Amino acid sequence: MKTKKNIIVVGDRVLIDPDAGSDKTSSGLYLPPTVKEKEKVQGGSVVKTGPGYAIPESTPEESWKAGSKEVKYMPLQAKEGDYAIFLKDAAMEIEFEEKKYLIVPHSAILALVRTELSEEG
Repeated sequence: MKTKKNIIVVGDRVLIDPDAGSDKTSSGLYLPPTVKEKEKVQGGSVVKTGPGYAIPESTPEESWKAGSKEVKYMPLQAKEGDYAIFLKDAAMEIEFEEKKYLIVPHSAILALVRTELSEEG
């Protein structure tokens, strides 16, 4: 029997496959690594998202009562397949199955690029 690992993103975090970045400018100049490290913004593809922001219950009940209430979440704007532009300083780098990813809080995402099919044309 073969086991498969699955990564689960929690809360308001997003798992991103970062762009490799180019060491060369559009004019053909090669950039040293220190220049790339100083960049504040980075981009990458959204691989997975967490469930979102937990919504507190609107009716306060007795906290001592035992019960298994399902937590409700407000979903995130980011979806799998989106291209995210985010603040590099907020990202945490991880390695999962020999591939590097970034975990970014949803609040650090500045913009999303989503490809949608249109019937115009």
